[in-house]
Amino acid sequence: MNFLRFSELERQGCLHGFTLRSDPTLGTADISQILKEAGLPQNYVMGEQTHGAGVAVVGLGGGGRVIPEVDGLVTIEKNVSLVIRVADCGPVWIRCGKTGAVGLVHSGRKGTEMGVVEVAVRKMRAEFGAEARDMVALLGPCIRPPHYEVDFAGEILRQLAREGVGEIVDTKICTADDLGRFYSYRSEKGKTGRHYAVMAMS
Repeated sequence: MNFLRFSELERQGCLHGFTLRSDPTLGTADISQILKEAGLPQNYVMGEQTHGAGVAVVGLGGGGRVIPEVDGLVTIEKNVSLVIRVADCGPVWIRCGKTGAVGLVHSGRKGTEMGVVEVAVRKMRAEFGAEARDMVALLGPCIRPPHYEVDFAGEILRQLAREGVGEIVDTKICTADDLGRFYSYRSEKGKTGRHYAVMAMS
């Protein structure tokens, strides 16, 4: 199984990964194997992903649980993995260097308009005592202009900056630019697989 990993997160000791295009495509039945190969805890939680601004605080209970009506997950518990699925929408990994708390957000056009990454940052501050200036946030592969008329990737970065996030990283990878490695819901007219973004506290 092939993964992307990002040096900016690895420097923070952040357990993470992003699955690349595969044949056959990966599904929810493969999550256990994805986590195993990525070196993350088997106990995991996913969001339902309704393209909204809901963000859930995740604990150790309810392994394999899908939390309704959320597009973001945050935790300060070790031994629990956060999982989201994307195919053009923006995966955003967040880690607070002060507390070790982590967050993983699915932010597409609608979720970005509703400020889901801002909600996640604020929830990490309110729930865990995290500080935005101590956070690193990384925007992963997503669709970007000219393949999509709305630059929601740029808006995600602006929102993180407005929240005062200390280190903001843009991978600048466009899913529609490289269909050999990535899925693009828009370019492939909805007939495509999903990437799995995963994260856990180290």
